[in-house]
Amino acid sequence: MEELLHHFTILSRTMAVIEYHFSFVSLWSYIGSRRFQRLVQETNAKVIYKPIDLMYVFSISGGLPVKQRSTQRQAYRLLEMERWRRIRDIPIVPHPRYYPADPSLAHRVLLAAIEEIGHDSPSVQKYAHLGLEAVWVRELNIADPDTIVQLATEAGLDGARLLKRARHERPLADKEAALTQEAESKQYFGAPLYSLNGEPFWGQDRLEMLEDVIRSGRDPIVILESG
Repeated sequence: MEELLHHFTILSRTMAVIEYHFSFVSLWSYIGSRRFQRLVQETNAKVIYKPIDLMYVFSISGGLPVKQRSTQRQAYRLLEMERWRRIRDIPIVPHPRYYPADPSLAHRVLLAAIEEIGHDSPSVQKYAHLGLEAVWVRELNIADPDTIVQLATEAGLDGARLLKRARHERPLADKEAALTQEAESKQYFGAPLYSLNGEPFWGQDRLEMLEDVIRSGRDPIVILESG
């Protein structure tokens, strides 16, 4: 009986599908990135990568770019950054040289790679992490084509060819726009946003909650709108 229960536990884990809305310029997506990778590996979850235009999401949901926030909020953000740097045991540059930069081209390279080899490819997963690390650790310009090719190549992708696709194939831009529209329609307002069975978990500080739900197999919490 114990062996049978173990079998079904493993089976349920392989069925967990996490939709991951994020942006390469999202600080909190970076801070949670390694922990998220470990969660995915340990629970055998599948990740659907969904890069979005974070600045647009801010603009329609009441959020503000960092430099437009009050001095109080900017100061507290730096405090939280340092707290979580220690908790996650990760390197981080508080004021990266090329922040903010437009990540759209790099996002489209990711989408092109996913189209070719799928979300489960180790190279896709590595590139998704490297794009975040590029901004928040290596202080690279995520909008720079040469940087994007470098990152994709480091991940084991054909960077130059994927960059060419990202620059010239309109459906890839349309896909990024559609993912951003999806975030808006689901009333998401920031990144990272992890969604499991329709239940959203906003922020990397919800990763432990997400893991608990995957391991327990509980039903998603659904809040019905009044009226």
